[in-house]
Amino acid sequence: MNNGIFIIAHAPLASALRQCVLHVFPDAAQVLSVLDVQPQMPLEDILSSAKVGMNLLRTQHTLVLTDVLGATPCNVAQQLVDGVNSQLVAGVNLPMLLRAVTYCSEPLDILVDRAMAGGTQGVTQVDVTPTPPTP
Repeated sequence: MNNGIFIIAHAPLASALRQCVLHVFPDAAQVLSVLDVQPQMPLEDILSSAKVGMNLLRTQHTLVLTDVLGATPCNVAQQLVDGVNSQLVAGVNLPMLLRAVTYCSEPLDILVDRAMAGGTQGVTQVDVTPTPPTP
């Protein structure tokens, strides 16, 4: 059982994330659909396009990812998800998305947990030790 993954985010983030995923997982195109929300796009058009984007996946369950909690893409996504066949996670980042694609065959509730873990574990301060100049 594969879940679909639908990203709705401010343009051009959704498409950029999709391209990054396809760079790593070229075969993931059929489980990943995106919608870039353009500035000044009417809410009705966003919602209509989002419904089409989710339906393109043709999966029984969908993980919906959005960029910013409380922003237009997230608000529209909240109208799409039902909490049973689809779940919504805000704050999408590339580590989250790569983890979600890796585990997209898991049950939806497990997929949500894995995606969130990937997103939080992927954000970390990196200690950089200065290297001495080479002579």
